[in-house]
Amino acid sequence: MTLNSIGLDTVKAKELANDLNHLLANFQIYYQNLRGIHWNIKGKRFFDLHVKFEELYTDANAKVDEIAERILTLGETPYHTFEDYSAHAQVPVGKNISQDEKAVTLIVDSLSELLKIERDILDKSGDANDEGTNSMMSDFITEQEKTVWMMKAWLS
Repeated sequence: MTLNSIGLDTVKAKELANDLNHLLANFQIYYQNLRGIHWNIKGKRFFDLHVKFEELYTDANAKVDEIAERILTLGETPYHTFEDYSAHAQVPVGKNISQDEKAVTLIVDSLSELLKIERDILDKSGDANDEGTNSMMSDFITEQEKTVWMMKAWLS
């Protein structure tokens, strides 16, 4: 086994970086969805949702940066083109969504997909003894589970 400069198995680190790139692509689509619903939301709940969607896209933007920097820390190159994002993402794309319940449902559906990817990475990062990635995934999961709960409560 060969170790990289941060003490991780190079093969496992490369695999984790690939998985993180998959997460990055999905997060970029999620981020763009949030921007779109922030811009296009209409109706009586506009003021509350407009602010909430901005809060969420600001957070998603920060997470995109964290994911990309973790990929670099592992010794790989993060995706950085729309072509890569589209080719590697499975988060649903929201287009021209202006209705409140459709917007919130898109967020729940997107976060559900992100959580699946993050749980897979969490398992693999634990096996690789990669505490940096493991901690990041754990934090993301905790936060996003709460957001899903709140969004589903709003939809009820």
